Amino acid sequence: MKIKINEDEKKDFEKLDEIINQYKDEKGMLINILQKSQEHFGYLPEKVQTYISQELDIPISTINGVVSFYSLFSQEPQGKYTIGVCLGTACYVKGAQDILDAIKEELHIDVNETSMDKLFTLKSTRCIGACGLAPVITINDEVHGRVSPADVPSILYKYLKEHKDSNTLN
Repeated sequence: MKIKINEDEKKDFEKLDEIINQYKDEKGMLINILQKSQEHFGYLPEKVQTYISQELDIPISTINGVVSFYSLFSQEPQGKYTIGVCLGTACYVKGAQDILDAIKEELHIDVNETSMDKLFTLKSTRCIGACGLAPVITINDEVHGRVSPADVPSILYKYLKEHKDSNTLN
């Protein structure tokens, strides 16, 4: 039984068809299709996983197993900015838990949650390889080193301002 695509979803699923067709004959195609699908949708909801399963004739349990195994995939909507707090040894010893707590308090969210305004998603990570800058947080692709809990409000404000400025240009 084919899943039903409503009119609002039609363009998104046409794009999903393009992604599937582009990668379906390549080695390792499932990971590529899931990555590109997540880039397009922002996450991998059940409906998208089911559609991919049907189109590739791969059991939904296999698709969901891959999505839930790899931390790069999300089954929940993510914020515009993903904050990763490194809890590797060097960062942890230098106070990363205090930074994580400060971010949680500032944004009123817990790890693996997204703020109500859909701007920030908070993740805890393992070593990101910037031990010399410990403690470290990443926001999307930007690394912030030697962070203290007192730095958290100004760092977050930078991204709030960037978001606000980008919206006033549109």
